[in-house]
Amino acid sequence: MPRNLFLNAFLSIGIVLAALPGIACAQTANAQKDKPMTSRAQQLMGDTAPKLAELTDDVLYKDIWERPGLSKRDRSLVTISALIALNRPDQLKSHVRLGLQNGLTKDEIVETITHMAFYSGWPSAVSSVAIAKEVFAE
Repeated sequence: MPRNLFLNAFLSIGIVLAALPGIACAQTANAQKDKPMTSRAQQLMGDTAPKLAELTDDVLYKDIWERPGLSKRDRSLVTISALIALNRPDQLKSHVRLGLQNGLTKDEIVETITHMAFYSGWPSAVSSVAIAKEVFAE
């Protein structure tokens, strides 16, 4: 597969998988059999899709989220915007939580949702407000 096609496919998967915050390093395939699943990716899909869980842990969270080019706060803002645009409520919920942990304020998240209404559509924004309200109430 040409590099650009692979990268685009991986980034698309990454946006969806971005809903798995706080993921610890994945265990190797052999270690997975001997040790309990520890990361969120391992818990959610490790028994069914171990390679996908491993890629989530090792590439998305251990590599991409740790790159110095953007702060975690900025990565959260970008991810929240993408999840609003893609209308991914389950992933958005966990990333609103992560965004708060990474330094975004409630006002900034609400402003992002409002701004995205004009780029990703009113229904996506309205759904996102309900998700943010639920997370803020926790």
